[in-house]
Amino acid sequence: MTATAPQMRLLIIEDDRESADYLVKAFREVGHVADLASDGEEGLSMADGGDYDVLVVDRMLPKRDGLSVIGALREKGNRTPVLILSALGQVDDRIKGLRAGGDDYLPKPYSFAELQARVEVLSRRNVGPAEETTYRVGDLELDRLSHRVARGKDELTLQPREFRLLEYLMKHAGQVVTRTMLLENVWDYHFDPQTNVIDVHISRLRSKIDKGFERPLLHTIRGAGYMIRDGLR
Repeated sequence: MTATAPQMRLLIIEDDRESADYLVKAFREVGHVADLASDGEEGLSMADGGDYDVLVVDRMLPKRDGLSVIGALREKGNRTPVLILSALGQVDDRIKGLRAGGDDYLPKPYSFAELQARVEVLSRRNVGPAEETTYRVGDLELDRLSHRVARGKDELTLQPREFRLLEYLMKHAGQVVTRTMLLENVWDYHFDPQTNVIDVHISRLRSKIDKGFERPLLHTIRGAGYMIRDGLR
């Protein structure tokens, strides 16, 4: 067998020894580097400390379940693409996995050819020019690496979802960001566009970054969405 894509470095987090050995062997046979973690705690430690192209994570793991591992990584700012493998294949199960921060979800049993193709797609999606690590709009600054947010001399405390929301808005500063864009890129799934989850988080975020400051930065664009911009221009 020969590789059909550039070599990837993968981390397989799987506690079933037979399944894990099969996956590691299969990925190595097609030319990739595959490491193995046999429980959630080990997987979190290896994923957090390693430079992997894609993580393949089983949902049901000892010590720490797969969704908890993914959530912890996302809270730390780790954006390595994750493909979730699980015997839990109902729609609600897949939704939970994607909402937890997974990028793809493949129910068991599966074909290795399909798994390989999905992993390669995630790896390509993760390749691109290095993103800025600091965003600034007016006197508001967000550091993606340290997760520090400050406006002027005031350091702001944001919840993980608020941070992701602000990060996305600042990345697109001066542009209208629609509700659909936020649902797909901040909540990682196609929610009902009429849900009020965005309004709640926008309200909380506005109270933290604008309240008490003379110049508002977070603006509602009626009928279109939201925009971060410096001043009213």
